[in-house]
Amino acid sequence: MQEQEVEYWFNTHTGQVEVGKQSIALHRLGPFATREEAERAPDVIAKRAAAWREEEEKERD
Repeated sequence: MQEQEVEYWFNTHTGQVEVGKQSIALHRLGPFATREEAERAPDVIAKRAAAWREEEEKERD
């Protein structure tokens, strides 16, 4: 029998980390390998969005 890996998700609605798929996909970011990674999800998303905005602005110029 194969062991399942634990996945961590960040719930954007509650701001909490969940173990496994507990909430609807609309409110989940992930999966992440560790709780710590999932806790940083909002920061990671914000940094990626800022980088994409910068890239788009450069392409417009």
